[in-house]
Amino acid sequence: MKSVLSIYRTLPRYNSAQPSAVTIGNFDGVHLGHQTILERVRREAIQLNLSPSVVTFTPHPRVYFAQRGNRPELIPTQISTLRDKLTLLADHGMAQIVLAKFNQEFADMEAEHFIQQLLVKGLNTKWLLVGEDFRFGHQRSGNIESLRNAGERYGFTVETVADIADEQGRRISSSELRTALAVGNMTRSAELLGRPYQLSGHVVHGKKLGRTLGYPTLNLPVPPLFAAKSGVYVVRAYGLGPGVLQGIASLGVRPTVTESGTLLLEVHLLDSKVDAYGKLVKIELLDFVREEEKFPDLQTMIAAIDNDVRCAREYFAAHGL
Repeated sequence: MKSVLSIYRTLPRYNSAQPSAVTIGNFDGVHLGHQTILERVRREAIQLNLSPSVVTFTPHPRVYFAQRGNRPELIPTQISTLRDKLTLLADHGMAQIVLAKFNQEFADMEAEHFIQQLLVKGLNTKWLLVGEDFRFGHQRSGNIESLRNAGERYGFTVETVADIADEQGRRISSSELRTALAVGNMTRSAELLGRPYQLSGHVVHGKKLGRTLGYPTLNLPVPPLFAAKSGVYVVRAYGLGPGVLQGIASLGVRPTVTESGTLLLEVHLLDSKVDAYGKLVKIELLDFVREEEKFPDLQTMIAAIDNDVRCAREYFAAHGL
């Protein structure tokens, strides 16, 4: 259920008296574990006549601390773009999203100040759901006990949620989702997400090389530290007409034709020609076909693309659209 969405980069809100049911987290990917949390917030909000709300962070705190410590190897890859994360949170019933800027000032915020500024003054929180190991405030000094003590003072209820497991008892987490995406395991990523992995973006102009090769593409920019493995995928495309379109896509830096190093998703639609420039499209990555390669010449690359297209047709023949 999609709600009318309000996004706040600063607090308090313009309607600061509106009481809220709140959860706090990064929600990268909005996987099934996240979805279970969001559904609980949504249900409680309906029952208690509250506004279902998420406090999330930009950038991810692990990104901030890795950059501050000059440890780029500790930066987690990005599963969802900000647009996709906000869209998914709204799709799962959230009416308010606070994009808290995670910087030195935020990292230094005392736990009590966090409670007062975000939860009490910021969102007029009446019901709060967090993980059992949730820590917050300067040097992670705040915990569930301090939240419950504050709840008694300020009038909000604190509930906790345990880790969410899949049918095999394995914990569903953003870390496991990143691992599945990093190796191109789209079956496992779809199990963790409850849907195929997707990304959206506005189609940008490319070098038009695909047209001369007989394989015109739609080009979507993606974040530089993208979680999905570079390579060729069978895809579905949405947003280019009333229906869904079949395609094959290459995610990578195009080493055969450029040395720019810019990460791009190039989508070739099967049996469809559309004017897509500037349109916002959603692409689902369904199956990993092969690694990205640097070919010795264009003819070798065209032969590989011919084979990729055959693989996509076989996939859709077997699985349907």
